[in-house]
Amino acid sequence: MRYDTRYRSRSSLFYSSFPNGVKWLIAANVAVYLVYFFGSFFQGDEIFRGLKLVPRDVIRGAIWQPVTYLFLHSLSGPGHILFNMLGLWMFGAPIEQTWGTKRFVQYYFLCGVGAGFCVVVANLLFGNPNVAVLGASGAIYGLLLAFGMLFPEQEILVAFLFPMKAKYMVMLFGGIAFVFSFQRGSTVSNLAHLGGMIFGFLYIKSQFSRRRVAAGPGFRLDLKRRWKEYKLQRAKKKFQVYMKKHDSGRGGPWVN
Repeated sequence: MRYDTRYRSRSSLFYSSFPNGVKWLIAANVAVYLVYFFGSFFQGDEIFRGLKLVPRDVIRGAIWQPVTYLFLHSLSGPGHILFNMLGLWMFGAPIEQTWGTKRFVQYYFLCGVGAGFCVVVANLLFGNPNVAVLGASGAIYGLLLAFGMLFPEQEILVAFLFPMKAKYMVMLFGGIAFVFSFQRGSTVSNLAHLGGMIFGFLYIKSQFSRRRVAAGPGFRLDLKRRWKEYKLQRAKKKFQVYMKKHDSGRGGPWVN
C-alpha cells in the first residue's frame, strides 16, 4: 500500500481529474437523489424510510441501512448533496490517485458504514433510536481525514475564502464535530462526521503498522548495510588522506 505525498495540486481548492471511483460514486449519489426527489412527489418521503439509517430498524434486522443511507440526501435543498459531492471530488480524487480505485472505494465505505455504526450505538444508548439519518457526510469526513494525513501541507480554501493547511483543517473540522456531537436537537449528525474520521484514522494507522511489521527484519538489515557502507567510505577517505601525505613526502607523483 502506497502512502506517499507526491501529489501536488496546482490549485489550493480544486482537483482537475475524475478517477473512476470518484466518478461512479458521484453518479450513483446523483442518480439516487433524482429518484428520491421525483419519487417523493408521488409516494411521499415514507417510501424511502427503509433505506435511511434508523438505529432501531438496524437492530431489528435492517442490516442494509448502514450502506443505503450513504446514497440518500436531504430534499430540503440541494446544498446537502452539493457540498458532499464537492468534498468527494476534492478530497477523494487525490486519495484515489494515490491508493488506487479498489482501496479508495473500500476506505470510503468503511468510513461511511463505520459512521453509521457510531450513530446506531450512540442513539441506542443515549439518544433517540427512531431518528432517521441520511447522507454521505460520514464517508466524506473520512476522506477529509485521509487527505489531511496524506497531504498535510496542502493548502485548502476553507469556505472558499481562507487558506489553511490540510492538517489544520482536519483538526478544525474534527474539533467542531466533537463539540457539536453533544448537542441535542440538531438536524446535522455530527456523530456520523466524527465516526467517519475515527474509523478512517484507525484504518490508516493499522495499515502503517502492518507495513512496519512486514518490513521489520528487512528494514533492520538495510540499516546494517547502510552502516557498513558508511564505515567503508570513511576508511577509504582516511586511506586517501594518508596516501596524499605520503605522496607529498616523496616529492613527486607516482609513475605507474
